[in-house]
Amino acid sequence: NPLLFATVKLLSISVNTTVSLAPRSFSHLKSKTCLSRTVCSVEVYSVKVDCKVASRFAHTVITSSALNKANSSQEVFFEVDLPKTAFITNFSMEIEGQTYTGEVKEKEKAKKQYQKAVSTGQTAGLVRASGRKMEKFTVSVNIAANSNVTFILTHEELLQRKLGQYEIMTRVKPKQLVQHFEIVADIYEPQGIDFLEAYGTFISNELLPLVEKTVSDKKAHISFCPTLDQQRKCLGCEGTLIDGDFFIKYDVNRAETIGDIQIVNGYFVHFFAPSDLPRVPKNVVFVIDRSGSMRGIKMKQTKDAMLAILNDLAEDDYFGIVLFDSSISTWKESLTKATKENVSEAQQFIQGITDLGATNINDAVMKAVDMIMKGKRDKKVPERSVSMVILMTDGMPNSGESSVPHIQENVLLAMGGNMTLFCLGFGDDVDYSFLDVMSRQNKGLARRIYEGSDATVQLQGFYEEVASPLLSEVDLRYPDNLVNSLTTSHYKQLFNGSEIVVAGRLTDYSLDNFLVEVFAHGFEEDFIVKGQASAQEWDILYPEQEYIFGDYTERLWAYLTIQELLKTGTAEEKGNATAQALEMSLQYSFTDEEPEGPLIADKLTEVDGDPHFMIELPEQEDALCFNIDDRPGTIFNLVRDQLAGILVNGQTIGDKKVAPDGKVNTYFGRFGIIHQGLGVRLEVTTHDITVSQDGKQAKLFWSDTVTKDRSLTVTLRDSVRFVVILHKVWKQHPYHQDYLGFYTLDSHLLSPSVHGLLGQFYHGVQFEVKDMRPGEVPEKPDATMLVKGQELTVTRGWQRDFRWDVKNGENIPCWFIHSNGNGLIDGNHTDYIMSGLFKTV
Repeated sequence: NPLLFATVKLLSISVNTTVSLAPRSFSHLKSKTCLSRTVCSVEVYSVKVDCKVASRFAHTVITSSALNKANSSQEVFFEVDLPKTAFITNFSMEIEGQTYTGEVKEKEKAKKQYQKAVSTGQTAGLVRASGRKMEKFTVSVNIAANSNVTFILTHEELLQRKLGQYEIMTRVKPKQLVQHFEIVADIYEPQGIDFLEAYGTFISNELLPLVEKTVSDKKAHISFCPTLDQQRKCLGCEGTLIDGDFFIKYDVNRAETIGDIQIVNGYFVHFFAPSDLPRVPKNVVFVIDRSGSMRGIKMKQTKDAMLAILNDLAEDDYFGIVLFDSSISTWKESLTKATKENVSEAQQFIQGITDLGATNINDAVMKAVDMIMKGKRDKKVPERSVSMVILMTDGMPNSGESSVPHIQENVLLAMGGNMTLFCLGFGDDVDYSFLDVMSRQNKGLARRIYEGSDATVQLQGFYEEVASPLLSEVDLRYPDNLVNSLTTSHYKQLFNGSEIVVAGRLTDYSLDNFLVEVFAHGFEEDFIVKGQASAQEWDILYPEQEYIFGDYTERLWAYLTIQELLKTGTAEEKGNATAQALEMSLQYSFTDEEPEGPLIADKLTEVDGDPHFMIELPEQEDALCFNIDDRPGTIFNLVRDQLAGILVNGQTIGDKKVAPDGKVNTYFGRFGIIHQGLGVRLEVTTHDITVSQDGKQAKLFWSDTVTKDRSLTVTLRDSVRFVVILHKVWKQHPYHQDYLGFYTLDSHLLSPSVHGLLGQFYHGVQFEVKDMRPGEVPEKPDATMLVKGQELTVTRGWQRDFRWDVKNGENIPCWFIHSNGNGLIDGNHTDYIMSGLFKTV
C-alpha cells in the first residue's frame, strides 16, 4: 500500500543541530541484494538534481526514474544523501501514472504508523545518519514486472558562509550508466555574485567541457549533463565515470553598510557580513584531553594540528594551554603573547604531551576560565579583544566532577558571558550532546571530529573559522513597533569569512521600508551603522523568472526559527520550544531527523546487549523484555523456520576477564544464518563476515567500505531481512570487548510455524497487565502479567534499543520478565541450546 508514505519522514523535535555546510547527494536506485544466482535487473534511466538558490536559501528537487526489466516483481530502493541541516518539504512517488504523496506527521505518530507498516509488509520510508555531514533518506517499494517508478524528493536549507564562500556539494554515485543524467543549479543573489566555480572530483579533462556555467551580475546557471557514452569508463564499457562529488562554490559582493536586507510578502531577511574590517585580537586557551583514550593516532593528530594552529596565531593574540587527564597541568600559569619565541616554546611543550589517566573536564575548563579572567583583571590582554576557550576531548567526564548537568552549570556561571566556548569532540565515544549543549550555553558551538586520516585537517579547518574575529557583541536592531518574531539578533562575535543572518515578520504586511541599526565592538572603536531597508520586487529584478519560490523569505524565517527552537537549552524552555517547533514544522511541511547511528526499521523482535531480548508489539504500543544468562560460548537457536528453510543461531561471548564486582557479562559474538533453498551459509563475527554457497566462499571485513557504518543487512530472496550491528568497544577497555546486535525486518514473511527464542514472537503475543504495585526500585513498579495461561510477576523498566543510536542506544519502556524469560518463552531457555553454529540440535 504505497499510501503509507505518510510516514516517509519522522519529524524530530529533539535535535541538537549545528548549522553547517553539508553536501547534498542525488538519489540512486537499486534492486535488493540477491544471494541467489538470479539477476536483479532494475534500470535507472533518469536522474535529475534541480537546485534553485535565492539569497542563500536553497530549494532542491531530486527526481529518479527506474524500470523493472525483469519478468517478476522486484523491490526497488530509493536512497538520497542530503544535508543534515536540510528539511525535507515534499516526497512523492509515481507508479504507472498514479501519484502517491508523502505527509508530514509528528514524530511519535509517524513512528507508530511506520512500525505497523513494516510489521505487516507495507511500504514506508526512513531517514538515518550517513557520515559526517549527511543523512540518508531511504524508501523501498515492490514494482511489478516491466513497470516504471519515479521518486521525487524536495528539501530546503540555508547555505551558511564559511571561510568566505557558500558551498553546494552533490554526491554523485549512480553505480550504473544513466540514459538521462542532469545536475542543474540556478543561483539568484541580489547583492551580486563576486565569484563562482564549479567542478567535480571525478571530472577528467574529457568531461571538463561538460560543466557549463553562465554568470552575470546577479545570476548564475550551472549544468552538467553527460550523455550515456560520455559516462562510460571506456568505449563499450558498462562501468561509469560518474562517481564522486560535484561542487559549486561562490560568494556575493559585500557592502560596507548595513548589509543586504530583503523584504518579501511581509517577511524580511537580513544578511550581515561587512567587508574590509580589521581583525580583533583574541585571547584563547586550548584545553587538551591527554587521558588514556587519546592514546595513539588521536593524540598524534591533535599534536600535529596544534603545531599548525600555534603557527597561525597573530602576534597580538594571547594564548594558554591546559592539559588534563585526572589531573590538570598548564604550559604557563597565565596567558602569554603569541610572539615567535613563545609560539616555538609552546610547540615544544605540545610535542612532549603523553597520554594517561582519566577525564576531568570540569577542572580543566575552569582553569582555562581562570586564566582568561586573570588576564583581564591584570589588564594584561588588550581591552578590545575577544576571549574564547577551545576544548578538545574524546570521552565522558569520569574524574573530579562527573555530573554533566553540574559541569554545564559550573562552566556557565564561571564564563558569565565574558567569553565563548568551542568544543571539539573526537570519534564515536565522546558524549557529543553534552559538549553541544555546553558550547551553545556559552555562545559557541561544538564540532565532531571524525576519526580518519584527515582528523588533523578537520581540527585546523575549524580553527580557521574562528581564528580572525572582526566584531564582538554584535547587536542588530529593528523597530519594535514594526517587526516581531525575530530570530536571534545578538551575536557574541562575527568571524572573518562568516555571515550573520536574521529574519523576522512585519506587523504590517504592506510595509516596504524600515530603519535598521547595527552596533558592535570593533578593533579600535565601536562599529555603528544605520540604514533603511526597502522591499525589492523580484519580478522586476528577475523579469524572465516567473517563479523562483516567491515565499522564500517566509520559509527562510520559519527555517531559522525552527532551528533555534530545536537548540533551546533548559528543560523548561525546551518543553515550550518543542511544542512551537512541532507546530511550525507541520505548518511549513518541514521534517528533520538527525540520529547518530544506523536507523533500522521497526519490527517485532530483536536481541542486543547482555544478551537482552526485546519484543516490540506495535499493535499494543508496548514491549516485553527478558535476559538470558548462561556461560560464554553457549549457542542459542534464535530463528528456525522449517517451511522457509531458514535458520539463525547465535553464540555468546564473555568479557575479557571478570570485573571486580564479580558479574559475568555475556554478549552475542557470532551469528550463523542458513537459507537452505539458496544453499547459502552466512557467518558473522565481530571481525568479519563469511558467505558460503555451492562450495565457494567469500569473506568481508567490518573495516571494508560496504560495512563501514557497522551494520550489515542480509536480504533473503522473497523473505525476511536480518540486520546485524557491530558494537565497537575501546580496545584498551580492561573488561569489555566488541559484540553484535541482531534485528529482524519483514518478519511477517516467515511461516506461522517459525520458532526459536526470537522466532516464536514474530507473529505477536497476547498479554494483559494488572495489579501494578511498588517494586524494589521506586521508578520501576511491579505488576502481574497474564500471558500464555500463566500469571507472572513482571517489572516495568527500560531496555537499550540501539537501532536509532548505535553508540548510546535509546531507552525503550518495556515489561521485564524475570528468570530467563520463563513463562513467556515456550519451555526453558536451555531447550534452545544448540551443539553448533549451523546445527538444529
